Amino acid sequence: MNTLIHEHPGCPAHATVLRGDGVWMEPDALAQLAAVAALDGCVRAAGMPDLHPGRGFPVGAVVATRGVVYPRLIGGDAGCGARVAVTDVGRLSLDRLERRVRSAFDDRPFEGVDAGALFDAVWSSGARGLASVDGVPDGLRALASLEPAVDELGPSGVAPPLREAFAASLGTVGGGNHFAEISRVDDVLDRAAAQRLSIERGSVVALVHSGSRGLGAALAAKWGSAALRGDAVRAYLADVAGACRFARANRLTLAWRLLSALGALRDGALRGGFDVTHNDVRAEPVAGDAAWVHRKGAAPAYANALTVVLGSRGTPSWIMEGAGSEVGLRSVAHGAGRRLGRADAMSRLKDRYRRGELARSATGGRLVCDDHDLLYEEHPDAYKAIEPVVAALEAHGLARRVASLTPAITVKL
Repeated sequence: MNTLIHEHPGCPAHATVLRGDGVWMEPDALAQLAAVAALDGCVRAAGMPDLHPGRGFPVGAVVATRGVVYPRLIGGDAGCGARVAVTDVGRLSLDRLERRVRSAFDDRPFEGVDAGALFDAVWSSGARGLASVDGVPDGLRALASLEPAVDELGPSGVAPPLREAFAASLGTVGGGNHFAEISRVDDVLDRAAAQRLSIERGSVVALVHSGSRGLGAALAAKWGSAALRGDAVRAYLADVAGACRFARANRLTLAWRLLSALGALRDGALRGGFDVTHNDVRAEPVAGDAAWVHRKGAAPAYANALTVVLGSRGTPSWIMEGAGSEVGLRSVAHGAGRRLGRADAMSRLKDRYRRGELARSATGGRLVCDDHDLLYEEHPDAYKAIEPVVAALEAHGLARRVASLTPAITVKL
């Protein structure tokens, strides 16, 4: 079922598009993937079923290189990813919960906290670093203390300038397709895998999709479009490690807001969870030899590891179990993928939907968003259908479905 993109002149055969029935891909995205595959040092390129055009490079792509690292393949949101936190919460009253969510996102958890110390803690230690900073709310400190003491990243680089400004964005969702969401599990297809998170039908889950905020853009500006080799690679990876740690702390803080609204910060309320990164570069084996694997809007799907493929606010997300398949460079799509660009979505949808209709989804979910344009730019109609994407991932043997997460309340602030 794999399709090599030979229809693009000059495209090497090591570029693979993981298509599927009902999955449509823009020609521009395929052309961008072909151009990436032709870069010096590229040994493999895989386009996920959600592949769509980006700013010069496609989103939903995984690229393996040897001897060279390309910061532009990571883009301006290094560390972007998703966090899942499963709770023991039972019934939901959406009216009451919506009020509590708004209140939780109005809170300023780091007011009075030394911004420089806060940034340094999460830059060097990630989400766990929040537990070591004076003034951080007790509930968040307790949640941070549960994070692993050691992660898979190398040491972070020298902290960038404007640390205090970056620290001010901790706990904020950001724009674009980022969100914080309370979901309910509707279907469980793999009970054995679901038990690893203590998930069952009806479970309430906090789901966060966000990144390193302005920090990733600052790193992209710093490194530009250079092709990196030798010592420059090590310096760049140290910066990416810091951005990934910052992003994980940001997602944990957003999850804490949701869990606070749910009343799920009490002892025993959390059943399980995980965090995955969509935009980074790591040393991984490819065809038996070490390579630099760049993920740009793609989630890792290592063998037997849980991951999540994100829907839109009107469609479910899917927790999946990775197969560790090298066909897709041990990755899966990070979501449904855009069907319409943001400007196109605005022009097409603003006359189709009244603003009052946008606060509710077809599945009955609520939307908390005060940005008028974002209501249209991120409407479910702007995204591809999630089911064909997930089916294609399974058909290619990249991962298998575990449980679906249907949005109850989605925050885009």
